[in-house]
Amino acid sequence: MRQSEPLSDEDLRIIADQLGRAPRGLVAVAWRSPCGCPGVIATEPRLPGGSPFPTFYYLTDPRAVVGCSRLEADGVMASMTARLGQDEELAAAHRRAHESYLADRRAHGEVPELEGISAGGMPRRVKCLHALLAHALAAGPGVNPLGDETLELLGPFWDEPCPRHGAPAGEAAS
Repeated sequence: MRQSEPLSDEDLRIIADQLGRAPRGLVAVAWRSPCGCPGVIATEPRLPGGSPFPTFYYLTDPRAVVGCSRLEADGVMASMTARLGQDEELAAAHRRAHESYLADRRAHGEVPELEGISAGGMPRRVKCLHALLAHALAAGPGVNPLGDETLELLGPFWDEPCPRHGAPAGEAAS
């Protein structure tokens, strides 16, 4: 994980608005959109009530969430999964992304029930573009190749008006 940031009260309000519910088990903001809003959060591997939670990196930016859902509806996950079976280099990079994800989560606690389970279908398939994109944004380019590809397919989603600020990132009021 690149440099994460502590959560402010304003971050908690924004995240609750993005999710439509109170967030649980937050560790930090793992990535911010250019307008400053949280876009990816890092969560505890075990939620406050004791439930294991494998999704360490959670995509919250509504523009990215909608974009990933559109890509999933267009069949992008199936084509990525097929490529994993045909391209050993891509499959190896996807396994490395899985290991990176596990290491980041493990730094915040061991949860035996989650041993070897990351997110987004890693390491064998593609199950959730939201999770892969969240990891790519939090970890930076080159760590999660299919997350990077998802970002490329979406393009600069942050250029769309920010739901919080009502303007594209470059025009957001602070």
